[in-house]
Amino acid sequence: MVDRNGWARDHPVLTGSLQRPPAAFLEQANVTDSDIYDEFDERWPECWERAADLLAWDQPYETVLEDEDAPFYRWFADGQLNAAENCIDRHLENGRKTHTAIRWEGKHGERETYTYRDLYVATNEFAAALRSLGVDADDVVTIYLPMIPELPIAMLACARIGAPHSVVFAGLSADALATRMDAADSEYLVTCDGYYRRGDAFNQKSKADNARLEVDQDVRTVVVDRLGEEMPHVLGDDEYDYHDLQRKFAGETVDPVSRDAEDMLFLMYTSGTTGEPKGVVHTTGGYLSHVAWTTQAVLDVKPEDTYWCAADIGWITGHSYIVYGPLALGTTTVMYEGTPDYPDRDRLWEIVDRNAVDIFYTAPTAIRAFMKWGESYPNEHDLSSLRLLGTVGEPISPRPWQWYYEHVGNEECPIVDTWWQTETGAVTISTLPGVDEMKPGAAGPGLPGIDVQIVDDDGTEVEAGDSGYLTIAQPWPGMARTLYSGDDRFREEYWERFSNPEENEWRYGSGDAATIDDDGYITVLGRVDDVINVSGRRLGTMEIESAITDVDGVAEAAVVGRSSESNGTDIYAYVSTESGHSVDESGMSEMIERSIETAIGPMAKPKSILFTPELPKTRSGKIMRRLLEAVANGEELGDTSALRNPEIVGEIQAEIREE
Repeated sequence: MVDRNGWARDHPVLTGSLQRPPAAFLEQANVTDSDIYDEFDERWPECWERAADLLAWDQPYETVLEDEDAPFYRWFADGQLNAAENCIDRHLENGRKTHTAIRWEGKHGERETYTYRDLYVATNEFAAALRSLGVDADDVVTIYLPMIPELPIAMLACARIGAPHSVVFAGLSADALATRMDAADSEYLVTCDGYYRRGDAFNQKSKADNARLEVDQDVRTVVVDRLGEEMPHVLGDDEYDYHDLQRKFAGETVDPVSRDAEDMLFLMYTSGTTGEPKGVVHTTGGYLSHVAWTTQAVLDVKPEDTYWCAADIGWITGHSYIVYGPLALGTTTVMYEGTPDYPDRDRLWEIVDRNAVDIFYTAPTAIRAFMKWGESYPNEHDLSSLRLLGTVGEPISPRPWQWYYEHVGNEECPIVDTWWQTETGAVTISTLPGVDEMKPGAAGPGLPGIDVQIVDDDGTEVEAGDSGYLTIAQPWPGMARTLYSGDDRFREEYWERFSNPEENEWRYGSGDAATIDDDGYITVLGRVDDVINVSGRRLGTMEIESAITDVDGVAEAAVVGRSSESNGTDIYAYVSTESGHSVDESGMSEMIERSIETAIGPMAKPKSILFTPELPKTRSGKIMRRLLEAVANGEELGDTSALRNPEIVGEIQAEIREE
């Protein structure tokens, strides 16, 4: 059945029922007062003082929100602070010098621990080194490092001296790095000799060298020696060894530069898996307030916790919930190098067990992989330390949600399914685990103070059960301020579609489709442009994928459109099954088609269902649907440098050719 906006109704993920978090969790949760929603509504925008109060301000702010130049909102604009001081120095002053700040798990079993005192020393030394190379406030420093401790140290050193950082995911190509450095006018680069990928050493410096040749500006480069003799390298002109600089500036301290709340903290380019990357600007005061508050209220992090967000710092999730959020609260944050299945598929559970992790935050893509591998892997380890589980990155349907709840959380940990974007900076839709009930498959309501509305083409809110565009009707502290390429593009891409500038009514358009139910819970259906138009009907790919993964034995699925003379577009489904599940392709195909027809309707049945051992994914775990669409349509693949399993694309191409 299709609703009046052209999306299918009765989405399968809406079938979950409300579940109350365990009583033991509720007794200790950071936020337990259900009146918080009314309080934020009644005191908006002053309600966000609650978030700002989690920080230390060099100069207190007088005004919470300035909206005269909407949609270029300004939060806490007359206040001053320093992000590195908030993440490190103030914890030393509060008697937490010896408390662990970072626990690092290396690819080959290496482990390093940084106390807050250690992190203070390392950050100051590298801040002094950057200054010696000429880095000043407002100079953009590009960081092209894998998941090693020097990455957050470099970020915090930049923040200490007021230099915005631009972290580029280590798996991206030299061309991608050069594009981002050129766009940011960045004259400084921090990289390394190489890193390990599934046991093999990869030369990172050669990619960085090639990128430097492509940019117009002269670039000074700092190189971290990660691999030693396994990856010998030579430093050229304007290149400096990280550890040599560390020794040269050993023991030096740098006073943190007080920054206006609206000064840029970092520049984050979107991943580029669906198009041209955009430089998103995040500022110091509003962003840091928002990530600190959501780390405390949504993820329930406490200073005494060991907290693990199993993402990559090269993306926004790692910025917000590996580095800035947990360190602002003075907790222990875990970071790991590598993949969940190397050297074995129990690696993550072994890390949780050994470190007694309290909160675990990962992506639905990873959870579906865990399902595919089977529950024997988490069952091998003691996961009883876990108190809360979280998901991020894409919607999670009920079956993987339930698996996660049962086999990782032992039905004792609430799950927060969070929706947010690079542009929102921090979580905007989720349940508050100490207040709200959980609903498998639905992210939850907009957080307190965030007015999420699902609207139709005319900007009118849809009825419960109908699908529409996910929008946010008022500003929030962690929001992007602009795009580095210019204010006009920022306004056009995010604000003009559903706003009324003449009435000074501005609404943020997320680019996602969603539905809202009678309980006010929002289910995200995927990108609006992830819609397949079949015979005039707009079908969200997430809707079809959720129906497919509801079939017993299916681990994950990706749906794309293929050009067709008869229908305009045909649906192609790529399906991966759970480990140990014997695939009768004809029988499985029939079950998949039946599930889709029941959940959505016969118009959504795929023209072709192709079974594959795995789906092509970026090293951050996102399925690269762009590549699958190119394969289905026989088009050029384009940039595949972000893939962690490029070999699978060739296998899928061969299968398609045999059809």
